[in-house]
Amino acid sequence: MIKTLIIDDEPLARSIVTEYLQDFPQVQLVGECNDGFEGVKAIQLHAPDLIFLDIQMPKINGFEMLELIEQPPAVIFTTAFDEYALKAFETHAVDYLLKPFSKDRFDKALAKFLAETAQPARGAGVQALLQSANELPAQSERIVVRTGGKIRIIPVPQILYLEAADDYVKVVTADGTFLKNKTMGYFENTLPSTQFVRTHRSYLLNVQEITRIDPYEKDAHLAILRSGARIPVSKTGYARLKTVLGL
Repeated sequence: MIKTLIIDDEPLARSIVTEYLQDFPQVQLVGECNDGFEGVKAIQLHAPDLIFLDIQMPKINGFEMLELIEQPPAVIFTTAFDEYALKAFETHAVDYLLKPFSKDRFDKALAKFLAETAQPARGAGVQALLQSANELPAQSERIVVRTGGKIRIIPVPQILYLEAADDYVKVVTADGTFLKNKTMGYFENTLPSTQFVRTHRSYLLNVQEITRIDPYEKDAHLAILRSGARIPVSKTGYARLKTVLGL
């Protein structure tokens, strides 16, 4: 039996998917969720093989929810999201249903999923999907993290700096430090380049937090932040800082 979840903030959309699923007895609907927070908990509880997921939802969107799942299931989007943006995801073997969708279109999407039996390929498709989603403007406005079993949304202006930490990145704010399973390169490419500068291979700095820049050993410098943190600045990083700060 294939287990599935519906994650959508629109009751009508959930009811339509539920109705259409009745023609697929091999698919068991194990739950419905109203937002991404509920979705994360339900996926952990039920470990579904497939989810029907909306993108634009309150609190956190569908992409952000997927990032919080260590091993995300296969995804069929049920969304009113821009059709042209979704075209970019087609190569990742993740189907989508553009609202309002017909029973015939639903059947084709589910048939596509049922024809794919290799779980690793579906997992790879979801990861590739998330990489494409990172290019969307809305994804650079905040960072969503999990901490102590809770989900926290960090607006980008609240970030003091980011620090590389093995396979993770430390997101440092005035309220504490949070880990994100991303690379420094990802954040360097995603965050606004006029606000965040790669001052060192291990540090990405919010220039709004700088109070002064002090010389330090040969061609290196230290950026002193309002919080008192001292961030290393390499020779290359110093050149980047001067460009952004107009020095």
